[in-house]
Amino acid sequence: MKLVFAVVAGVGGVAALVVAYRRQRVAEHTNKLAEFAHQLAHAADLRAEVTKVLAQAADERAKIETDRNGVRLFNERFATASEQLGSAKVAVRLAGVHAMAGLADDWWEGRQTCIDVLCAYLRLPYTHPADVSDQAPAQADDQVPIANVEIDRASREEREVRHTVIRLVGRRLRHVADDSASWRGYDFDFTGVVFDGGDFTGSVFSGGRVSFGGAIFRGESVSFGGARFDGGLVSFAGASFDSGKVSFDSAKFDGGEVSFVGASFGGGKVSFDWATFDGGEVSFVGASFDGSEVSFDRATFDGGEVSFRRATFKSRLVSFRETRFSSGQVSFDAASFSGSGLYFDRATFDGGRVHFRGATFDGSYVTFDRTTFHGAEVTFIGATFSDGRVSFDGAMFDDGWVNFDEARFGGGMVVFGAAKFDGARVSFRNATFADGWVGFGEARFSGRQVDFSGAKFVGGEVLFHGAAFLIPPRFDDWPAGQPPGVLFLPEA
Repeated sequence: MKLVFAVVAGVGGVAALVVAYRRQRVAEHTNKLAEFAHQLAHAADLRAEVTKVLAQAADERAKIETDRNGVRLFNERFATASEQLGSAKVAVRLAGVHAMAGLADDWWEGRQTCIDVLCAYLRLPYTHPADVSDQAPAQADDQVPIANVEIDRASREEREVRHTVIRLVGRRLRHVADDSASWRGYDFDFTGVVFDGGDFTGSVFSGGRVSFGGAIFRGESVSFGGARFDGGLVSFAGASFDSGKVSFDSAKFDGGEVSFVGASFGGGKVSFDWATFDGGEVSFVGASFDGSEVSFDRATFDGGEVSFRRATFKSRLVSFRETRFSSGQVSFDAASFSGSGLYFDRATFDGGRVHFRGATFDGSYVTFDRTTFHGAEVTFIGATFSDGRVSFDGAMFDDGWVNFDEARFGGGMVVFGAAKFDGARVSFRNATFADGWVGFGEARFSGRQVDFSGAKFVGGEVLFHGAAFLIPPRFDDWPAGQPPGVLFLPEA
């Protein structure tokens, strides 16, 4: 029995050892399987990451390829449109104009380049149809050579292409700012372009640089009515307005700089009626108004600076009727008014300064009738009145300063009839009255003294009939301070 029990116990121990061993082996296999599963999961993560990177790389590659194809397509379209613009056939050139404009709409990065090409096309030499017959040689029996007929036809076809360019540019400048096809904010170089028609009505030139320098406006009507010039630089320097009509009616110049320096207004009509110049600088320095009818009626100049320095006025009519000048400065210094009509009737100068220093009035008709100067400084220092008529009939000078110091009245008429000087300072110090006629009939001077100290009365006629002075005027030649009603002055 002991032997049996010993054998049974031995077998049981061996069985227990076997079970324990197998359990250990199973646990080891389980651990290895778990570790292998973890390795498989990690490998799967790596494989997913690699797949993602490969997918991104494929997307980048596809995008680059798409962009490359897009750029290639844009370049091909650009080359095709440029080639069409150079065609001898008008239909092909018209197609090229539309193709270039359409490309500019689609190709944001190359839009300025497309605009430059269209502007450059307008700058190409151009013979106006009216000039063809002028250049044609005289022919017997009133026969027109076939060559001249062809030139005239080609010129008219070219005008149609050019007007199409202008029409497409104007249309895109009328789009709202957030429209993808809007061309606002880009540069436009129309330097030296001949405009014999065109419509920029309602166009918006915002920022950027817009140049009409040296442009020639002739023949048909060109309209900038209701256009907006917001900031930036707009230049009409050296432009020639030869004939036809150019309209800036209700246009708005908001800040920035607008230059008409050296512009020539030689014919036709240029209109700025109801236009608004809000701040910034507007320059007509050295401009020549010779034959054109120029109108600023009911325009508004609000702040900023407007300069007509050294401008020459020989036009039949330059009108500022009912125009409002609010603060800022308006300068006609050293301007020449010869045989022209300059009208400021019922205009309003509300503060600011109006300068005619050193201006020459020779045979012109200048009126400030019923004009209101409220707190403004009006200066004619050193101005020369040698002929013509300058009228302040019914004008109202409310505060401010009216200065004719050192002015010379050598002819013509200067009229202050029924003018009212309410608290304004009026000075003719060191002025010279050598000839002509100066009238203060029915004028009212209330407030400050009217100063003629140092003035020289050596000829002409000065009238004070009906004038009323709250404070007697100051004259060096009349110690009593009160001149007679009429001064008949001896000739110089």
